[in-house]
Amino acid sequence: MPEGHTIHRLAREHTAHFAGAPVSLSSPQGRFRAAAEVLDGITLRRVDAYGKHLFYRFDGDRVVHVHLGLYGKWWPFTPPAPPTTHQVRLRIDGGAHGADLTGPTTCELLTTEGAAGVTARLGPDPLRRDADPDRAWSRLARRRGPIGVAIMDQAVVAGVGNVYRAEALFVNGIHPEQPGSSLTRDQWDALWSTLVRMLRQGVTDGRIVTVDPDELGVARRAIPTAEGRYVYKREACIRCGNAIRRWDLAGRWAYACPVCQPLAARP
Repeated sequence: MPEGHTIHRLAREHTAHFAGAPVSLSSPQGRFRAAAEVLDGITLRRVDAYGKHLFYRFDGDRVVHVHLGLYGKWWPFTPPAPPTTHQVRLRIDGGAHGADLTGPTTCELLTTEGAAGVTARLGPDPLRRDADPDRAWSRLARRRGPIGVAIMDQAVVAGVGNVYRAEALFVNGIHPEQPGSSLTRDQWDALWSTLVRMLRQGVTDGRIVTVDPDELGVARRAIPTAEGRYVYKREACIRCGNAIRRWDLAGRWAYACPVCQPLAARP
C-alpha cells in the first residue's frame, strides 16, 4: 500500500496537471459512471492529500474521495487515452494530461462535509501544515498495545506505513513491541520529528531512503533504494552488524535490531 509521501506527491502532481480548469471525467469500467457524468466538464479546484487519502475538490461542493488501498494505482497518460486492458474506475482528462485510476479500495463522490467526516476519523498527518502532534500523543497515551501497531493505526497517525514505521522506530531506538503508553513525551516528540523529516524527504525524492548518506559515505541520489534503509527488509543492522529480527506484529512484518532497539523491561 502506498505510504503518505506517495499520496502527497500524487496530490501535487494532479493539482498541477488538472486544477483550475474544467476536466473531462469518465468511468470506462462503469462502476463510477453516474458520479463521473455529474462531474464531467466541472472545474477541479485542487487535490488535497490527508494520510493515505486523496480528495479531488470540484466546484459545486463536490469532492471525489480516493483511497488506493493495496491494489489501487493512478496511470498517467498523454491524451488521447491509449488502449488499455486495465479496469479503469475513473479517467481524468485535462487536455494536456490524463490519468486512469484502477483498483482503488475507495472511489466515491462526497460533499465537503462528507470529506471532513473522513478526515475527522484520522490522526494527524506529519506532512500537513495543520498537523497537531498533541492529538496523536493524547491517543497514544491511552494505547497499552505496542507502539509499532499504534503508529500504523491511521486513527493515531495518518500516512505512516510499514517502511516508515520500521525506520523511524529504529532511528529513535524504540522497539516495536514497546507499549505505546510507556513512551515519554520527549520520546514521542522525537519520533514525530523523525516521521516528519522522513516523509518530507520521501516526497522530495519520490522514494523511501531513510539512511543518513553520511553513514554510507555517498550522495543520497547514489544510494540504491534497497540499501537506503536501516532495518526494513535488511539482513543485518548497518550500524552494529547484528542480525535484524523479523516477525509478525498484528498481521504485518515488523523489523528491528535487538541491539540498537532493546525492548525496555516492563515496570
